[in-house]
Amino acid sequence: MMSSASSDKNRRIALVIGRFILAGIFLVSSYAKLRPQIPDTPWSVASVKTSLSFFAMEVNSFQLLTDGQVSFVAHTLPFAELILGLWLLSGWQLPFSAAGASVLLIGLFGVTVHAYMQGLEINCGCFGPGERLGPWSLVRDGSMLAFALALTVIAFLARPKRSGAAGAETGSRALA
Repeated sequence: MMSSASSDKNRRIALVIGRFILAGIFLVSSYAKLRPQIPDTPWSVASVKTSLSFFAMEVNSFQLLTDGQVSFVAHTLPFAELILGLWLLSGWQLPFSAAGASVLLIGLFGVTVHAYMQGLEINCGCFGPGERLGPWSLVRDGSMLAFALALTVIAFLARPKRSGAAGAETGSRALA
């Protein structure tokens, strides 16, 4: 039988590994969208703008948004993924960063499933240009979503319990 201390230690290790994996997914995804898309082009503001323009074409191919919305999504999503990846990597407020990752992945997975069900033969854009939307990308994205949801649940369950008067008061209200 596993002790409570051993169980807590295993949970903490799983959370650290899980947040590193999820952070890596978001950081790689962000990098793939921001990196220079034209071979032998150095990093610069202009190369990032060009990369975001390429990404905007992929967002537009989903046929769900107006031109203004496409531009907004294409110019904010890679940076949101970067910030979310760094937040997950830091471990600060893990239940909330994992929940943010889950919400974002729910939206992205919903969009990719919708496009696939519509029969659109497009690039996914999840990890940069050139990746066709198909069964493999749906399985991968669904797996990432399941992983993020599991991490979110574990992170919320592993939160430290309140102690003292506030904890006793909360506990007595829960029993009432």
